[in-house]
Amino acid sequence: MPNCSFCDSAVMKGTGLLFVKKDGTIFNFCSSKCKKGALGLGREGRRQKWTPAARKFQEMEAVKKTGKKAEAKPPASQKPAAAQKPKAEAKAA
Repeated sequence: MPNCSFCDSAVMKGTGLLFVKKDGTIFNFCSSKCKKGALGLGREGRRQKWTPAARKFQEMEAVKKTGKKAEAKPPASQKPAAAQKPKAEAKAA
C-alpha cells in the first residue's frame, strides 16, 4: 500500500488520488483535502498539526533537542506497583 504524499497515512487499494507531474513525479493522495493542501496551497504535510506526518516530525525534533528518544507513557489502566516493605526477619533465640 502506498502512503499519502501529504499526510503520510496509508492509501487503501482502489481509493485515493494519483497525480503525475509533467516531469514524471508521482504523488499519491488519500483525499482531495490532501491534494489541495499540497498542490493548490503549497503546504507541507509535516507542518500541519492534523497529519500523522506532523506527529512523526515533532517526535524527531524532540529527539534532536534532548538527544534521547522520548519515553512512552504507561497506559492509565496500569497502576504503579506499591513499594514492597521488607519482611521482618525472625530472630533466632
